[in-house]
Amino acid sequence: MHVADHPVRRRLGAALDNLSVTLHGLTAHPDEHNCDCHWGSSKELSLLKTPDVELEPDLLHRTWQATDWSDHAAVLRRILPQFARVLVAGHAEPLFGLEEAGYSFARGRWQQWPGDHAGPVREFLHAWWEQSLTDPDAAVPAHQVFAMCAEASGTLGPWLADWEADRAPQRPTSGRGGR
Repeated sequence: MHVADHPVRRRLGAALDNLSVTLHGLTAHPDEHNCDCHWGSSKELSLLKTPDVELEPDLLHRTWQATDWSDHAAVLRRILPQFARVLVAGHAEPLFGLEEAGYSFARGRWQQWPGDHAGPVREFLHAWWEQSLTDPDAAVPAHQVFAMCAEASGTLGPWLADWEADRAPQRPTSGRGGR
């Protein structure tokens, strides 16, 4: 099997594509604002209010790291298709650790979004976690993805359960079994 054809990579690719389709056309709230001297210019802010425009890496970084958006959920939905791809590629460049990106997800309260938005976020996080556990060429080490997912979701349970399931010995699917 070619590495690109690996099921976990296909799952992650599908999850990233689904985020893009689901959140296509969304923008920050029209009244959203942030401090010019700490965050960026009004021109940069207008990009968050323009759907589907690719943000420069520095602007994307400042956007997900900012803690003082009035509607962080709308800002996160606006940047998430691009942000998720940056995370998976290992280009998020947090100051201290990838859990900082998880804080951004938590501030956006993605788990409280309508199911058609929260579901694709959940699938992305699980697909990325699984990929980090099983793909020897993953761009981000599993311990960093774990910290990010735990902070994003506010719990360790699902991520530990996935890890345990991944480490469990596989049972035979046919034949007489192990007795």
